Amino acid sequence: MHDVVVIGAGLAGLAAARQLAIHGADVVVLESSDAVGGRVRTDRADGLLLDRGFQLYNPAYPEPSRVLDHDALMLRAFTSGVIAATARGPVRLGDPRRQPAWAPDALSRRSGTVAGKLRFARYAWQVSRTGPKVLETSTDFPAEVALRSAGVDDAFLETVLRPFLAGVFLEDGLQTSRRFMDLVLTSFVKGAPSVPAQGMQAIPQQIHDALPAGTVRLGISAHSVDGGQVATDDGTIAGRTVIVATDPPTAARLAPGIAIPEGRAVTTWYYLADGDPGQLTDGQPVLVVDGERRGPVINTVVLTHAAGSYATGSRVLVSASALGSHDDAQTQSAVRTHLATLYGVDTSHWEHVRTYAIPYALPAMNVPLAVRQPVALGEWLYLAGDHRDTASIQGAMVSGRRAANAVLRHLGIPIAA
Repeated sequence: MHDVVVIGAGLAGLAAARQLAIHGADVVVLESSDAVGGRVRTDRADGLLLDRGFQLYNPAYPEPSRVLDHDALMLRAFTSGVIAATARGPVRLGDPRRQPAWAPDALSRRSGTVAGKLRFARYAWQVSRTGPKVLETSTDFPAEVALRSAGVDDAFLETVLRPFLAGVFLEDGLQTSRRFMDLVLTSFVKGAPSVPAQGMQAIPQQIHDALPAGTVRLGISAHSVDGGQVATDDGTIAGRTVIVATDPPTAARLAPGIAIPEGRAVTTWYYLADGDPGQLTDGQPVLVVDGERRGPVINTVVLTHAAGSYATGSRVLVSASALGSHDDAQTQSAVRTHLATLYGVDTSHWEHVRTYAIPYALPAMNVPLAVRQPVALGEWLYLAGDHRDTASIQGAMVSGRRAANAVLRHLGIPIAA
């Protein structure tokens, strides 16, 4: 009999276990796969680091910043901006404080009026200076409505913002809640998106390594939960309380009756590029989107421009992502052709490394968005995961701590300030 059984060793489950262990609770974490991380996993293959789906970490996230050792992660930052490829050439846009050399492109009308861009900059700056509690309770409506109400013109919206935010929200209709968009914009204003030198899985691995030895048990699948009794393929494991911290579809199976949001799907392809790497975005680690949506790719980046550790031997690793779940030769061919358009180089000899099709990559953040979903389902059953908060590393880790604190209160264990 444990104080707490946590099902799932993704970021939410690990964050919950960390908080529980710190306060002296007897906790065990059950994970069905062969390693921790959940949706934040990194494969190692032939000297390459391949994150399972293109992911970035923003060091401005408040909760991870409180928990993680950023120095130990050896974060490698990407350029704070975006290149929008157009038929008239690339348009480089970014924070002028960090990218002053890009000012001429910001003044160009190829991506909209200067006034429209300034209105967006003012909107992003204002939300970054607004407290999260205000953002989370503001009047909610779709992101596109919020941007148009802020005075963003059509050209800037369609050439830059829609393709860029499609890669964040995993939907290109900009129907995502403005509450979530505002939180995302705040993180972009305050921090530079990055990856750990050893891949995104280094984040959950760091939390795992700080837990008491034996806390996490790998390769154990939970089949059902009833009254604190967790039926697994390794027998029944009992807990005074249970936290279900799995992906949302699995959570709905283990805790029937809970409402989970629809899932957003994405597919990421990895390629090894040939030729001069300096020809690709001038050697800068910057996200590239298509301002005219001429193919399936929503974003692409040369990962090794930021983190050379992602490929040994000075090889050039490129990721490209598209909305939806795809694993067919026709889509891969279209992606390769689209990459040639986006980078302006011949991609016919690029080596395809691996494809990751992820049916449920993120929970949809639909309107009206309740950022803080309840984590307690009764006296003994609790939930954690980004579907209880926001679709982000920040949201997953906050939900884990919230669920752990609710359990601690139930167990009568004082919570340290």
